[in-house]
Amino acid sequence: MAKALSRPTVRRLARFVVIGDEGACTVPHSPAVSRHLVDGLGAGGARIGKTSVVNGRAALQYLETAVELLKARRIDALVTAPVSKEAIMLSRSTFIGHTEFLAEAFDNEEVGMMFVNGPLRTIICTRHIPLKDVPKTVTTEAVLTAIRLADRALKTHFGIRRPRIAVCGLNPHAGESGRMGTEEKQVIAPALSRARRGGITATGPFAADTLFIPSRLSDYDCVVAMYHDQGLIPVKTLAFDSVVNLTIGLPFVRTSPAHGTAFDIAGKDLADPASMIAAIRVACELS
Repeated sequence: MAKALSRPTVRRLARFVVIGDEGACTVPHSPAVSRHLVDGLGAGGARIGKTSVVNGRAALQYLETAVELLKARRIDALVTAPVSKEAIMLSRSTFIGHTEFLAEAFDNEEVGMMFVNGPLRTIICTRHIPLKDVPKTVTTEAVLTAIRLADRALKTHFGIRRPRIAVCGLNPHAGESGRMGTEEKQVIAPALSRARRGGITATGPFAADTLFIPSRLSDYDCVVAMYHDQGLIPVKTLAFDSVVNLTIGLPFVRTSPAHGTAFDIAGKDLADPASMIAAIRVACELS
């Protein structure tokens, strides 16, 4: 964050409010950057590069403060840095992630994670759940919700009048006509039919291993993947440093870098700010 805001080109994009503790909240001196200080760490300070209840509690306080500022309309958009879910769960065991926390805070049941990299946009039907739970979580309603969220976001945020949405299958080869699974016929196809009846241009289900080829992606404005790694492995492989996580379905714009905390390099001045800069740019463009 500090590296990103040290760039004059970034500071020219907006007026920034950085939420954090005084000792840990290092920001460049600039009229475009102010601090909203929170005493989350206490006298002991942060444990750099470590998972601890103190760090987790502080991260949660920063997020709660951001919610207060958003509800008071003192800020227009939110860019979140990576957090350790493990650390936050030490103080709040029900915490799943930013997306779920913000959805609950703003009473929005239908939210989604859209990963943006230029013209490539991917939304995942299921989010942070064990792989073994994916098949029972991929329901017709869940797939339809993801398609509708994608269609709405593409129109609202990106100005695409008639979005073209591709939908992945769940199984290898999109089920191979039922030989490798029946979810494509019994779950995903009905969702596609209902989406099309509602005026959405959605096609599939496609085999995921060939859908993310650049020449095929150019035919679509967004891909709906069934689960986390199905969508994120190709997206991050194609352009890891410029991928942005955009939460769709909220009453404000929220973005974040698409990488994690990288505890192994914490405090060593080795972090690459490219993804954070990309997240800031997208938040500014869409707000």
